[in-house]
Amino acid sequence: MTDQPFTHLDSQGQAIMVDVGSKEPTNRLAVARGEIAVGPAVMRAIVNQSVKKGDVLAVARVAGIMGAKRTPLLIPLCHQVMITKCSVDFELDEAQEKVVVICQVASQGQTGVEMEALTGVAAALLTIYDMCKALDKGMVMGPIFLTDKSGGQSGDFHRPAATSTGP
Repeated sequence: MTDQPFTHLDSQGQAIMVDVGSKEPTNRLAVARGEIAVGPAVMRAIVNQSVKKGDVLAVARVAGIMGAKRTPLLIPLCHQVMITKCSVDFELDEAQEKVVVICQVASQGQTGVEMEALTGVAAALLTIYDMCKALDKGMVMGPIFLTDKSGGQSGDFHRPAATSTGP
């Protein structure tokens, strides 16, 4: 942790959107990860593509990309960012009955894309829950966390491999 002041507060402590107008554009990349514990029936249905609402992972992928693109509509002080790339990928851990979501977002701009990657993961996880809740309402989501970030004034961030499954 650093002792830097909060950038989203003015001198009176009021919320503001940070002025990034004088920052030079740089290549930005962020990768976030999250998981949902689904249970045996849901895992079988996802693997066999037998969920009545359709292909769970295909719909969750699109939802994750849409979520990343719409982040400023959900997070009040986020800037609108021109995303140059967004991907959402999945790892199926059948032994532990969980689906892992990885969202990667890139841009060339004046502010980072960490929130877009995190929002992409959240949207994909929520979509998996929505599409499978008829089979099991007890699914559990989380943790959701940033794994990597590059570009910008704050430099690079890489979560150590020992903590790649969560904080």
